[in-house]
Amino acid sequence: MTEKIVMDPDWLEFHPEPSVPQFKVPEGAVDAHCHVFGPGDEFPFAPERKYTPCNAGKDKLWALRDHLGLTRNVIVQATCHGADNRALVDALCNSDDKARGVATVRADVTDEELSKLHEAGVRGVRFNFVKRLVDVLPHDTLVATAERVAQLGWHLVLYFEAPDLPELFDFFSSLPAAVVVDHMGRPDVTRSENGPDFDLFVKFMADNPDYYSKVSCPERLTVEGPPEYNDVVPFARRLVETFPDRVLWGTDWPHPNMKSHVPDDGKLVDYIPRIATTVDLQRKLLIDNPMKLYWPELYQRGS
Repeated sequence: MTEKIVMDPDWLEFHPEPSVPQFKVPEGAVDAHCHVFGPGDEFPFAPERKYTPCNAGKDKLWALRDHLGLTRNVIVQATCHGADNRALVDALCNSDDKARGVATVRADVTDEELSKLHEAGVRGVRFNFVKRLVDVLPHDTLVATAERVAQLGWHLVLYFEAPDLPELFDFFSSLPAAVVVDHMGRPDVTRSENGPDFDLFVKFMADNPDYYSKVSCPERLTVEGPPEYNDVVPFARRLVETFPDRVLWGTDWPHPNMKSHVPDDGKLVDYIPRIATTVDLQRKLLIDNPMKLYWPELYQRGS
């Protein structure tokens, strides 16, 4: 019998009618952090999941991409699907080469499975160190997997929170592959963007010159709230201006596990020129940097 999927009652579904952005993104812009969820009757959610999301399949993602004026997507495997990447692979194989993926894999993943993921368009593997979302932190698995996927030219995506960076700093810096950090390492935006906590993250980026950071998810980091997310802007702007060639942006659609408000994805696009304040910075953030990582065979500076 097929499991009836019931979304968590306190979990907000994505915005049904996002606004048309006032900011027109440059042609070729990439949403470098988004997800697909199910549909659950076709791609079941993981039994060990910490939350049950709404259904948010590939067709809805493509519709949002076009509505926002974006060109490409990087789809990141979310914890609700565990290491079952079927929904991700299905989306990639039906994207007309307009999507790349970041998978989740287990320690026993075979070389053949990695090869098939690469063929589908996967270019990274994600490890979650947010303690409320995982049962066991994947230290040992991460090192072993990093050595294998580096041979494919993949990178690692790390999701962690700012209070945990001091104990993870040296371990993360020792990894044998390039790294992309989700959402600026989730800083506490009630503190100063020039304070010791965020200074440590900036040092982490400076000490590791092949590491990237996503300057995404103001809706998840904010205390002040929408639609301006003023408290998050200084943190993202500091990274964009300090590391212009190593920052990425994404919608985080359909906004997993949001409980405070329903983000308007059009307003999230309008947030971009506040953190990347020049045309050159916007192009690097939205085109050059994600293309170098995910479509290097197509990337040419200035094209």
